[in-house]
Amino acid sequence: MITCSKCSRRAVIFQRHANRHLCKRHFIEDFERRVKLAVKKYDMIQKGDRIAIALSGGKDSVTLAFVLNKLYGFRSDLEFFAITIDEGIAGYRPPTVEIARKVTEQLGMEHLVVSFEENFGMTLDEMVKRGDKKPCTYCGVFRKYLLNRTAREMGATKLATGHNLDDETQTILLNFLNADMERMARLVPQRVQEGLVVRIKPFRYVYEKEVVVYGFLHELPMDFDECPYSHFPVRAAVRDFLYDFENKYPGRKFSVMSSFEKLIPCLKEIYPQIDLNRCERCGEPTPRRICQACKLLEELRGVD
Repeated sequence: MITCSKCSRRAVIFQRHANRHLCKRHFIEDFERRVKLAVKKYDMIQKGDRIAIALSGGKDSVTLAFVLNKLYGFRSDLEFFAITIDEGIAGYRPPTVEIARKVTEQLGMEHLVVSFEENFGMTLDEMVKRGDKKPCTYCGVFRKYLLNRTAREMGATKLATGHNLDDETQTILLNFLNADMERMARLVPQRVQEGLVVRIKPFRYVYEKEVVVYGFLHELPMDFDECPYSHFPVRAAVRDFLYDFENKYPGRKFSVMSSFEKLIPCLKEIYPQIDLNRCERCGEPTPRRICQACKLLEELRGVD
């Protein structure tokens, strides 16, 4: 039996980046410590916040809802509720929507399900058939649109997402490889913008694997099905490179995150956050006259 590096209990995980085995108790403590570290470092949660949780029903978002409720749900000065976006992906989304309903019921958390079909007149499946854009283009734009609008209409001051260390380092490296420093600068909002709910990512210092182990240890419902539209070759290549590099040199994802954080002051100075306009059609915040969601909808509705 492999024992914990801190006590004599049976280990449940080996943290290669720290070269140590941890038992259930010490792993949970370490996981929650890093969540609280991220929250404190980026001032993610403040007194009086009403926080919307983007709850897809997948492993990351389910664990996020549980952790935030456990660590901060007792505070009378905070409120949490969940938003699930139903894109309309046959065979894939319905089970996770049900998981989201089950989790919020167990946590006693307010829960809203918002669908593409009700808001845009068509499901993602239908958009893919009608349009000429990649599925992830429609999904990404319309999901963000509905999450922000719903969170704002519900009085949210923050919008929490389940992006973990793996997700964040992939995005950082992808933006670097694409020479898109302006987009990289936007990964950490500089100030509050009218109409735009500030996003927070409490899992930015924990690995995807650790999110899964934490969820299993708390017997949370886990869905591991991959979206049938998740075919993004460039991001997949970056993901595979980072996984391989991390396996050979443990802790490199923390190095990528640390390097990015050291660049933040420079990025903010070179690419200051621009003021947003109101979309002339829907009124949502956008850097242009017409928001991307309205442009895509016009294209889709113009297809015979």
